Amino acid sequence: MFPIQLFVRMAYWLRRPPSRRWLIAAGAVVVLSATIVIIENTVGWPDWAKTQRVPRHAIHLMR
Repeated sequence: MFPIQLFVRMAYWLRRPPSRRWLIAAGAVVVLSATIVIIENTVGWPDWAKTQRVPRHAIHLMR
């Protein structure tokens, strides 16, 4: 994003700040995402949620 666009967006937010409901929803999304990342990094994914890696040249198309 260019600096001018950033200043225009900041000016818009100063004139018309977002509603409290929008701020709470955005904060909830950020907190949920951070929680998922922290759990993934500390505990890891369960085996049932992982996919099997397919070797690059394992798939042979029939000719």
